[in-house]
Amino acid sequence: MPAALATVVAAALAVTTATNAAASTAAPSPAAACTGYVGLTFDDGPSGNTTKLLDALRRSGLRATMFNTGQSAAANPSLVRAQVAAGMWVANHSYTHPHLTQLSQAQIDSEISRTQQAIAGAGGGTPKLFRPPYGETNATVRSVAARYGLTEILWHVDSQDWNGASTDAIVQSAARLTNGQIILMHDGPANTLAAIPRIAQNLASRGLCAGTISPQTGRAVAP
Repeated sequence: MPAALATVVAAALAVTTATNAAASTAAPSPAAACTGYVGLTFDDGPSGNTTKLLDALRRSGLRATMFNTGQSAAANPSLVRAQVAAGMWVANHSYTHPHLTQLSQAQIDSEISRTQQAIAGAGGGTPKLFRPPYGETNATVRSVAARYGLTEILWHVDSQDWNGASTDAIVQSAARLTNGQIILMHDGPANTLAAIPRIAQNLASRGLCAGTISPQTGRAVAP
């Protein structure tokens, strides 16, 4: 090989090696940046607000568990598919959002089973997680849920977005999350939507990433 050509090739290889080394240094894998995981959850969808919610989550690099009601899933199957396409996990939040502890076992069974069918029929897969409306539960509710292979999931932090919490208050609630914990939020509130970018920033500053919820432990874990 001519000396001039050899010099050019050697220089090109050196640049390539340096570039690759810089890239590997500058862009660590997402997993390496996560020292813990939290569960972001949104109840009561899908709704007319779901598309904006999904867009905000995607822009912020977040994934979440969507506790859908069966009647909303049945009425909006395209939004259930959009949730899945956006990388979210779809879960069961009863069919009509009743006070389950005031219902008979047969009525509870209907609420849960119809939601399983509605979500699966809409393209959301078969849920493994269940959240009773209002967090109201008892042994009968848990027994029926278990019959359908569902793990009951409540929360560690309540954002109070259902109660008119401000965007600042929602962000502050999320800032209390620690590894493995779950926060309750909702599909509809505008203040929740506005809080998402700041929630993402706070979690990243603390080395926390949005994870999935384990049906085995009921806590947030790596996806």
